Amino acid sequence: MSKRDYYELLGLAKGASADQIKKAYRTKAKELHPDRNSENPEAESQFKEVNEAYDVLKDSDKKAAYDRFGHAAFEGGMAGGGRASGQGDFTSAFSDVFDDLFGDFMGGGRGSGGRNRASRGSDLRYNLRVSLEEAFSGLQKSINVPTSVQCASCRGTGAESGSEPTNCPTCSGMGKVRATQGFFTVERTCPTCSGSGQMIKNPCRKCKGVGRIEKDRSLSVNVPAGVETGTRIRLSGEGEAGLRAGPSGDLYIFIEVEDHRIFSREGLNLFCRVPVSMSSAALGGDIEVPTIDGGRSRVKIPQGSQSGRQMRLRNKGMPAIKASQIGDMFIELAIETPVNLTSRQKELLIEFEKLSEDNNPESKSFFSSVKSFWDTMKG
Repeated sequence: MSKRDYYELLGLAKGASADQIKKAYRTKAKELHPDRNSENPEAESQFKEVNEAYDVLKDSDKKAAYDRFGHAAFEGGMAGGGRASGQGDFTSAFSDVFDDLFGDFMGGGRGSGGRNRASRGSDLRYNLRVSLEEAFSGLQKSINVPTSVQCASCRGTGAESGSEPTNCPTCSGMGKVRATQGFFTVERTCPTCSGSGQMIKNPCRKCKGVGRIEKDRSLSVNVPAGVETGTRIRLSGEGEAGLRAGPSGDLYIFIEVEDHRIFSREGLNLFCRVPVSMSSAALGGDIEVPTIDGGRSRVKIPQGSQSGRQMRLRNKGMPAIKASQIGDMFIELAIETPVNLTSRQKELLIEFEKLSEDNNPESKSFFSSVKSFWDTMKG
């Protein structure tokens, strides 16, 4: 079976820089490491292929030979020093990202432990309810968010003013300790500093050494026109403050649009159910209906309209978010049967019923079909 292109294995274009190659290898090695893919029988072979590709491309001489001759550069002794086995120097390649991978697997840090000393704050969620009118026009809304903010007294370091955190004596600031067991080196989080790599001898009295305090924050949120229930707005860096002066998380605003007493919504379209008297539906006429922008529109009802009939008002619906598209508004007629009739009204309706035999074609057709059905059943 032919070997896959090394650049393709790492998800790179030919001619990628050394930094791009190393970054791509780190990503692929973490993704395909057998410890993370115990249920994937092909993970180990794919992991070896990625290591082989990196072993060649990280070396400028081997990379130049591969760019010119491809896999043939390492067959039959070409390019001087190329491996005929094609397996690559796994130890050399993997050692380049050993700290990164073990930091992820064991929960520890990398290098001097700097990633542990300053950890990113958590993302926060805030549910914001708006009216349909507000969703139509958009608005600027102030909200109060209970969150953790950086301690102003210690500037997030967790140490009392005039003092600084010191490296943990157990792990020397690494945030992790290693122990050799036979042929293997096992790495785990430092038990003394809990992986932070630092010790605070004089913790800040205001934040108790954490580097952040609980506080309500007032934020202004720009809600764009056209939002609907489920719309998410991201406020970068407005989430929980990070530990030990780490970066803040993000705040996600989830929109919920309240039900409206007149309009219902489906995407960009609005629907309005309008009750119409029996006589108006029979004779036809004009009615005035509201629109979501607070205006009014006149709608002509055709003679003989039935309940459920819809009429469209173009561009009277909801706007699309950050687009010029506008939905439509649909008027649905609901023919209303009169109630609490007076004696005179009943007399007139009875007289009207006697004169209306040919004015109800749908009823006539239905009962004719019913009679035919019964006759068939009798037969």
